[in-house]
Amino acid sequence: MKTGTFKQWTLTELDNAFALKQTWDSVLMQKWEAGAADITVAEKEALLKLQKTLIRGGRAWNEVELENKFISPVIMIADIDDEEIGYFLERNLSGVVGDYELSGVVDGMIATGFRDPGLPLFCLHEYKRSIENQGSPDAQVLAAMLVAREKNDNKLPIYGLFVIGLVWNFIVLEGNQYCISREYKATDDELFEIFQYVENIEKNHKSRADTNRR
Repeated sequence: MKTGTFKQWTLTELDNAFALKQTWDSVLMQKWEAGAADITVAEKEALLKLQKTLIRGGRAWNEVELENKFISPVIMIADIDDEEIGYFLERNLSGVVGDYELSGVVDGMIATGFRDPGLPLFCLHEYKRSIENQGSPDAQVLAAMLVAREKNDNKLPIYGLFVIGLVWNFIVLEGNQYCISREYKATDDELFEIFQYVENIEKNHKSRADTNRR
């Protein structure tokens, strides 16, 4: 059995090692983008306060500051946590994918459980302030999503996110095909589109959890 960490991969290496194929026309990505409800007045006000702080100092923040002062607060406005599903930070994730045992620390994941993560659900996030950081952020999150796919016996699509500085990209993995969204800038009105993606993550999780309980 070969071993590898999430940080060591590029997209090309993942494609070759796991027979993956990137697509640019994904029905799942279109549904993810289009399915959110309207943003409430309170949510909009909270997002604009966070955005003001990001515009003021975000370009100078390190990864921990970016995560704690902006990314996680945006995600938490979507009201993800309850007693069955939670948003977890800096947790270990490992699993066997094909001929490899992949492992690493996932900067953020949504998983079953509320004290400790159980089954990783559909969305894993990697936060990177700049592309110069160690590894490739798109490949790191995709490698983690492959592990999440294997842990979900039903092999449902896995949804992910990677952030490079002020720019957010969303990614969906279905089977061996993945699609990466266009770039969304958190410093302009695209922040509200970013938040709608996040709201859809939360809705998908809870909808699927309800289905699994039946």
